[in-house]
Amino acid sequence: MTRHCLVLGGARSGKTAFAERLALHSGSRPAYLATATVLDAEMADRIASHKSGRGARFATIEEPIELSHAIIKAGQEHDVILVDCLTLWLTNLLMANEDISTAVSELCATLVEFRQAKVVLVSNEVGLGIVPDNAMARTFRDLAGSTHQRVAAVCDDVYFIAAGLALTMKGEQPVS
Repeated sequence: MTRHCLVLGGARSGKTAFAERLALHSGSRPAYLATATVLDAEMADRIASHKSGRGARFATIEEPIELSHAIIKAGQEHDVILVDCLTLWLTNLLMANEDISTAVSELCATLVEFRQAKVVLVSNEVGLGIVPDNAMARTFRDLAGSTHQRVAAVCDDVYFIAAGLALTMKGEQPVS
């Protein structure tokens, strides 16, 4: 059975490195589905650094909005799909005035039905800090929290990463 998983953690927690190891261990034809968009020079540098670090181990697919469709399409050629990351995807949806609840419902339905490839979803846990001081940041934090709950409910495995260490929140222990 194909087991989808959610990997959560804070900034620079090691979540992407963990997810990459998990994906590489899970399949021989991995795809890296990137949701980031280049908005400034700093983001361009981050994206270039991520691509360089992955090297040729992953096929890279870039899709900032239509995540469910990209997963289904990637599953035609790949046996594991690493999605990095849900919080950037939510930002893209928010900035494009998309219906986030519908998009998250579509993603969850896709994950329930889609078993052609393992899906490893990475996301930033943003709800552990202080309450943001502005309405948009509070809305984003709330959307991320509710999205994480909905996605975690349909994933087989959920991991929380801190200091590069994985805590299994749901499902199987990861292979090191």
